[in-house]
Amino acid sequence: MPHHFSSRTQWESAEDAYTLALREARAANRELIDLTASNPTVCGLHFDAEAILAPLSNPAALVYDPDPRGMRSAREAVARYYADHGATIDPDDILLTTSTSEAYSFLFRLLCDPGDELLSAQPSYPLFDLLAGLENIVLKPYPLFYDHGWSIDTAELERSITPRTRALLLVHPNNPTGHFTSANERLAVEQICASHNLALIVDEVFLDYTVNTPSKPVSFTVAEPSILTFVLSGMSKIAALPQMKASWLVCRGPAEAAAAALARLEVIADTFLSMNAPVQLALPAWLAARGPIQQQIRDRVRANFAAVQSLGDALGWLEWQAGWNLVLRVPAGENDVDLAARLVRQAGVIVHPGSFYGMAAAGRLVISLLPEEIVFLQGISRLAAAIR
Repeated sequence: MPHHFSSRTQWESAEDAYTLALREARAANRELIDLTASNPTVCGLHFDAEAILAPLSNPAALVYDPDPRGMRSAREAVARYYADHGATIDPDDILLTTSTSEAYSFLFRLLCDPGDELLSAQPSYPLFDLLAGLENIVLKPYPLFYDHGWSIDTAELERSITPRTRALLLVHPNNPTGHFTSANERLAVEQICASHNLALIVDEVFLDYTVNTPSKPVSFTVAEPSILTFVLSGMSKIAALPQMKASWLVCRGPAEAAAAALARLEVIADTFLSMNAPVQLALPAWLAARGPIQQQIRDRVRANFAAVQSLGDALGWLEWQAGWNLVLRVPAGENDVDLAARLVRQAGVIVHPGSFYGMAAAGRLVISLLPEEIVFLQGISRLAAAIR
């Protein structure tokens, strides 16, 4: 008799044409160029190994002195990071987590009962579906629409709200579209949340990677919001250190609601006590040294985007403002999953189908702009030739 498993883990496991093509190519040891590579630690960037590793040897890490919100020295360092963005943050309004995924899980437990709903933009990275499912929460999409740039469909967003909706998720800038929430969109979203008593969760992991816009990004921490707002970020993107597992959430909003939220979050965090002492002690040094690696990434992204532009009409792309990814617009002669599979088989190039991110429009592929430049140029040239 088969063992019973939770329905939360009843994930779709059937292979589509794309995953089958990838599996077969890798099994045959074919040479592939991965234009989806977005792990900064394996993309040929230069890291100062001594500066990264030395802070991990702090003798203070030998003492176990847990604080549910995280060590104050680490939270003060996070507050200084936001000060560089023009925000004044009390370290007591910051709670450390091992990842933004963990921060989301804490917030989902704080805000939702099983069966409650969250609204999330589409297209977006598919992580939220898994996180919501593991908490028995219903994730409902609201659309971003494209017309010479991306925008939030605020009318459709509001129509998606039901009596069980508890919070709205924003990714600022969005991944993979690179869309920043504009000042007008922010005002509209906050008004919608206020009128329906919703919390706002804002993921700002790519905030520092403005590349294709002259305007400076504005963090949701800068202005004191009229609604309960949680801003998430971490070292995975800010310092390109995903392996160090260091993130946080910042609680903003009306004093009474924020205090109540933080008190409950402290109990949740105290139950798990996730981030280890060496990483918390190293966090101030890593944050202080983020500038050079961020500049390397911005330079890499600009150079690879220039390689796409150099192909002229061979490849189209959708307007973007920030981040590491680019949405390509290609002739819609075949299903995007089948096209991605064909590119693996015929061109030896890995791209993501747009539908992977919830894009309904045909002829959309998503690539990373982070691979080494010589590898990227070879891959994007192969891709353009195969598309032609």
